[in-house]
Formats: sequence, C-alpha cells, structure tokens
Amino acid sequence: MYKHIVNFIQDLYKTKEFIPLHVPAFTGNEKKYVLDTIDSTFVSSIGEYVNRFEKEFAEKIDSKYAIATVNGTSALHIALLLAGVEENTEVITQPLTFIATCNAINYLGAKPHFVDVDKDSMGLSPTILKEHLRKHAIVKNGECYNKITKRKISACVPMHTFGHASRIDEIVAICDTFCIPVVEDAAESLGSLYKNKNLGTFGELGVFSFNGNKIITAGGGGVIVTDNVELAKRAKHLTTTAKVPHRYEYVHDEIGYNYRMPNLNAALLVGQLEKLDFFVQNKRELAKKYENFFKDSSIKFKTEIENCYSNYWLNVLFLENKKERDTFLDYMNDNGIMSRPVWQLMNTMKMFENSQKSPLENSKWLADRIVNIPSSITP
Repeated sequence: MYKHIVNFIQDLYKTKEFIPLHVPAFTGNEKKYVLDTIDSTFVSSIGEYVNRFEKEFAEKIDSKYAIATVNGTSALHIALLLAGVEENTEVITQPLTFIATCNAINYLGAKPHFVDVDKDSMGLSPTILKEHLRKHAIVKNGECYNKITKRKISACVPMHTFGHASRIDEIVAICDTFCIPVVEDAAESLGSLYKNKNLGTFGELGVFSFNGNKIITAGGGGVIVTDNVELAKRAKHLTTTAKVPHRYEYVHDEIGYNYRMPNLNAALLVGQLEKLDFFVQNKRELAKKYENFFKDSSIKFKTEIENCYSNYWLNVLFLENKKERDTFLDYMNDNGIMSRPVWQLMNTMKMFENSQKSPLENSKWLADRIVNIPSSITP
C-alpha cells in the first residue's frame, strides 16, 4: 500500500537498511575541537569552549546574550524562574508539545494552562489565545490573574513545533497586553526564521535544545538567550550553583543549580554550529523533495507558513484520520523506515489532566493525523 513511499525514502538515503528518524552528522571540526578539549584537561564547565560557544551562538541568532546549560529542560526551568514563575501560579502553553515543556513548569510548582494551536503552524494560536484571555483573565496592578482559579498567570510558553514557526509576534503582542512574560520554547527551531527574525528571540527569554536528535547536537545541552543583561547575569549565576567568584573559597549566596554546560559538550557544539547553515539548507532541500513527492497524494506534506523560513527539523505528514495514521506507522516501521506519531497531548496525561484548558479541537485533529518521517541530513 505504501511501498512506493518506502522505495522513495530508501532512494533518498541510498540504503535498503533501517532508516532512523533523525541522526546527527559530524562532518566538520567536531573531533578536532573535542580532542583539543581533552588535551587541555578542561572537560567540565570551566573551559574556553563554553564561553566561545555562548558568544558564537548569540551572534548566530542575533541575540545579545546566550547562557549554555546541560540540556534544554534545564534551560527552560531557569528561564521560567527568571520570568517570575512561582509556586501556585499558572503558565499558559500548548498541549501539542514535548513533555519537557510541562515538566519545567512543574519543577517550579506552577500549573500548565493549555490553549489550542493553529492547524497550519501546529503552534500556539494567537486568535484562540486572545479570546481565551479575554474570557478568563484580568490584569491587576500590572499582573495577570485567572478569573476562575484566582491564580496569577505568570508566563506563556509557545513552542515552535518540529522547527516550524508559530505566529510568535502576535503571541508576544497579546501577552504584552495582558502583562504576561513570554518564554519562547525554540528547542526544535534553531535556524528557523519568522519575518526574517530568528525564532527564540521574540520573547523576553528563549531556550534551545541540543539533544541527540536536534539539528545540531552534543548528545545533550541547552541554551538560554535574552537581550536583557540583568537576566543574562542572573541566568549565568543560577546555572553555576549560585557561586560567588573567589580565588579559593566556596561561597554561594542563594539556592543555585548545577546546570552549566561542560566544556566537552561545548567543543562539540562549536564544531556543529559551524555547519548549521549547511544542515538547514540540506534539510530544506530534503523537504522540497518530500513536498514534490506527496504533491498529488491524499497524504499531505507540511510546508512552512507565510513569513516562515523553516529548518524542517522533522518532516511532517498529515494522514486522513487516526486509523490511516496507525496503518501507515505500522507499515513504515515494519519495512525499516522509522516513523512516529506526534507526542501524546499533554492534557491527556495523568499529571496534567485536571489543568484548565481552552477547547482543543485543533490539537486533537493534529494528534490523530501527524506522522514524522526520516529527516536526517541526506548524502
């Protein structure tokens, strides 16, 4: 039934062997920089590559400051803390996201509050967000409160799904009106632009991930970006165990976190960052091949929305319904082509099932139809 799709993907990757969903490509100076780090013996969080990576990453995405962390979840945790998220407050986010988004909210004792996505972007819907806030929120003394729960709405976390942009400028404008700080979950969208501006740089704070399946990787790693110097200083302080600089004494002035990225990971990422433009271009060319292949098919290929320049981190198909989706997934995986559905909607998980939410029709529609297909750099 889907044999022609299997053949096409095998031709793309020039193999009849198992084809994973997304694997890293180490084709530049990664090994050289890692060996340099090993030779230096500075393999932990003190070393020149951590600072170098922060500087080069900030320059790459046109952000003033970047603070490197051990992973994307830790970056999101600290970014939310810096945004003012506290225990028994609420954070608006989308149900169509990876669980790390909601985990980080819960680390601070806050509650996720779910608002639906747009079908075409798969990201938080500004239209639904505005309507939901008008109905359920009130601003008092420069802070936003939920009229039903009486809790403060302390932040909003839109996520750019699979590297495709949400309508982030509209989201930020709405949140500004309601005095809600925006922490942009750009974990999947490094190299993607919206209206010629890098994703991750629209909100007060943005975060990225360098997990093993991301467009650039060090096996792990994350980063916080901001244009606010005070937030940047505090992010650096908190992620380095809140240690006060001293020649030899161990002085810590508050509860901190051992979240600083090791130099070994940073060295690998410096090499990966040098290849980012090539990776994005290669993945965009792959996406165009998929788009042309599925052009006249009942299976629809997800393309970027207007004003978006996508990194096409993971390529997305829309099947006709959940039954067809599952049939497709079984066939592709049975035939050596790794394919996966989107994540389980956050509001359906036991931990979050009692969270407040808007009607989530678009998220449900997408969850029944989305399939990711192989998206690695092609030969």
